[in-house]
Amino acid sequence: MASYAAMARRVARWCGRPVTVAMAVAFVVGWTVSGPIFNYSDSWQLVANTVTNVVTFLMVFLIQSSQDHDTAAIQLKLDELIRATNGAHNALLDLEELDEKTLDSFRARYEQLARLARQGQVAGQADTGSPEA
Repeated sequence: MASYAAMARRVARWCGRPVTVAMAVAFVVGWTVSGPIFNYSDSWQLVANTVTNVVTFLMVFLIQSSQDHDTAAIQLKLDELIRATNGAHNALLDLEELDEKTLDSFRARYEQLARLARQGQVAGQADTGSPEA
């Protein structure tokens, strides 16, 4: 599994480069230019359709794999920042694993804190610091 993940990341990085986009444009131009040569036959269309469908199908999974990996890494980094920050709530660690109802309750609490901070700003108070302190 680790070798697949590493390969997927390498391919995803390669596919995002300008040379890859240029290759895709060259394929489309080549296919278009070859149309009159093959009299715009069904086989001519089938080749392009098959190639683009297969590439698209594979790219969907490649992109999803790459995004899942990046999201997991970002979540771990955020978890570490929360864990290492004095005064931060460790209950916020791993929020992405909670159900929607629990997330909504956390969100409501933070929306309330934001409203209170904005009201405090209007009254000339600072909105920095830990509200629980």
